[in-house]
Amino acid sequence: MRLSDRERVALVGRNGSGKSTLIKLICRLYEPSEGRILLDGVDIREISREAYMDFLSVVFQDYQIFAATLGENIAMKSDADKGRVEEAIGKIGLKLTEQDMPLRRDLEADGVEVSGGEAQKIAIARAVCKDAPFVLLDEPTAALDPLSEYEIYTSFDRIVGSKTAIYISHRLASCRFCEDILVFDRGKVVQHGTHEELEKQEGLYRELWNAQAQYYA
Repeated sequence: MRLSDRERVALVGRNGSGKSTLIKLICRLYEPSEGRILLDGVDIREISREAYMDFLSVVFQDYQIFAATLGENIAMKSDADKGRVEEAIGKIGLKLTEQDMPLRRDLEADGVEVSGGEAQKIAIARAVCKDAPFVLLDEPTAALDPLSEYEIYTSFDRIVGSKTAIYISHRLASCRFCEDILVFDRGKVVQHGTHEELEKQEGLYRELWNAQAQYYA
């Protein structure tokens, strides 16, 4: 698997097929038992962890909203660049816009308890605000309502901009905007291509697509 600048790749497959494991390997949460992951020809294990983390923006399925302000939750620091936070809020379409608004009631009695959908948008806004060149999104819209999910998908190019992106979703319709789709099965890539190409091929992708097609009509 080789990624070039500004490429958008979707990873699809059944549960347990290895998609999230690949993301965790790229993030250096796991060490590869064989093979190497290279960045510009350099093994990522040879790059300092701090420098490598600056290269990544990641949205995992499990994220946390902290007892802090909205701006601090998005920028993940107290001295947030308010202009950058405002831009991230706008790109994601958050209904909450007041950066000094406290979230949760752990420390502030008037803290706002956000909905699951808004919490997930905040998590995506973090990745946008960080502005790293490589974006990893692992089921980033699972808690969103269909309309909000559609808005994220149709705005994906604007949200990601010129960055390279890997996108995982069980909803195959959400992967159609990606230039290449990799189909995982039992830890291996068994198919790859565009949606149009894969839909015409016998194989797992068409099987999964047909199983979900009733929901796309």
